[in-house]
Amino acid sequence: MLNRREFLAAVTALLGAPALAHAASSDALDKRAAVTRLAASWQAGHGYQVGVLSLASAEADGLNIAAAVDVPTRAHGLLREPGGTLLAVARRPGDWLLRWNGEGQVVTWHWIEARRAFAGHVLGSADGRTLYTTEMDLDSGTGLIGVRDAATLQKRAEWPTHGIDPHQLMWDRSSTETGKLIVANGGVPTQPETGRVKRKLERMDSSVVRLDARTGELLGQWRLDDRRLSLRHLAWGEAGGQPVLGIALQAEHDDPGIKASAPVLALFDGRSLRPVPLPEVMAGYGGDIAALDGRFAVSCPRASSVAMFDATGAWLGHLALPEAGALTSAADRLWVAGRLQALGLHGVNAAEQVRATVPGLRLDNHWIALG
Repeated sequence: MLNRREFLAAVTALLGAPALAHAASSDALDKRAAVTRLAASWQAGHGYQVGVLSLASAEADGLNIAAAVDVPTRAHGLLREPGGTLLAVARRPGDWLLRWNGEGQVVTWHWIEARRAFAGHVLGSADGRTLYTTEMDLDSGTGLIGVRDAATLQKRAEWPTHGIDPHQLMWDRSSTETGKLIVANGGVPTQPETGRVKRKLERMDSSVVRLDARTGELLGQWRLDDRRLSLRHLAWGEAGGQPVLGIALQAEHDDPGIKASAPVLALFDGRSLRPVPLPEVMAGYGGDIAALDGRFAVSCPRASSVAMFDATGAWLGHLALPEAGALTSAADRLWVAGRLQALGLHGVNAAEQVRATVPGLRLDNHWIALG
């Protein structure tokens, strides 16, 4: 694996070369207009990439790599910007943020400030002028929100998340007032010297916080009674005409049996936070989460399943998919990536699924629909 200096030298040399893309020819695209395009990240061979995967039609047998960019380490969260460019953030603890044009051409690399690390997710303001990134102070472990100029990616300010191990952040839909952020603090203690290695789990402190997006003021904080459940990934759904936030959970219990049977979903209605009990074992690990048409889907890679719930938390069943991971909603389907296959889910019945093979690569935690 290239170190940072070697990687920058390689990128500098390549910027003058043809785009870092594995693009289908325009003639081929004219023959089969793409109806599904997904921005994703993956491991291919001995390196890492972000890019676009395409499914030419519902009858197509596989996803194809439409564009790809080499990145120095694993990517995590992705964001489509109003102008059509894409952002990719390094997996925590990460040091890079990449803007590219979706066709394999790098627009901007940004390396994080000293003694800080990216925590894997980025969110944009409605006016396109500001970016919010989840970050960590490497000296204290404190969770931070980096407030960045969207044009330059430079930091304007940083605010505490009032917890440790911050993860995903979203705009708050549960309040009639705009300009509120919801942030999930995973609460798992680590230390700079060992990166992602967990320690002193008895001190876990996971929470969901509401912050004022103008000032960073703490407006509310909620915790589950079970402190060994880590709150991580977020998706907004709707129940009875009211917004409800689904939160994917990862269990960190010492007892293997308790951990395996732990819930993988919590729900937040803007006032209270509650876990959703499971009638089946999902290995205590919710990977990604997405919502569509009054239901939540939670990928459970360690159980090789996709757990399905309605927006009130009622169990709808699960679908088998080896290493189920990235989830996103596109048109009338939920798309979930597995080790060898991707599913387009319209319901829980096999007859309502679109199945597509995945190219010879290992897809990462998240992807987003581009249309």
